[in-house]
Amino acid sequence: MLKIEKKQVKIISLVVAAFFLLGVVGIAVSQGSKTYAASSSNIGVVNYSMLIQQHPDTAKAEETLKAEYENLKKEYDSRAASMSDQEKQSYEAQLQQRLNQKKQDLLKEITDKVDATVKSVAEAKGLTVVIDKNYVVYGGQDITDDVAKKITGK
Repeated sequence: MLKIEKKQVKIISLVVAAFFLLGVVGIAVSQGSKTYAASSSNIGVVNYSMLIQQHPDTAKAEETLKAEYENLKKEYDSRAASMSDQEKQSYEAQLQQRLNQKKQDLLKEITDKVDATVKSVAEAKGLTVVIDKNYVVYGGQDITDDVAKKITGK
């Protein structure tokens, strides 16, 4: 019984780590470097992590990931009782891989939407290049607010 609890703790830890990663994005937003806009530049900058974190689909993705975790936990609990330790480890690895794939799929959907919006705003402003704000020391036209408004409709 104790080994099953250890496995559950491991799975829970992995899910917490996934949510932590999303939280780190929020921290990165609050500690991003300062970028000074140069309005004559044809280079745009965006705070990409903020756009991902504030995207309306991010909260839904977190809920979906949480539900997927719960489903996988129930699946593990129902099957693990009749497995050897080695089979449990293998099965746990499979379930973790499925959870990671789900997370990647959900994040890709969001990043694809953000990328399309960044491209749309950049084209409307005549920008030829858009770079993540955290990699720019000086220059570039900051279009983060414009992209965020277009994403949220506000």
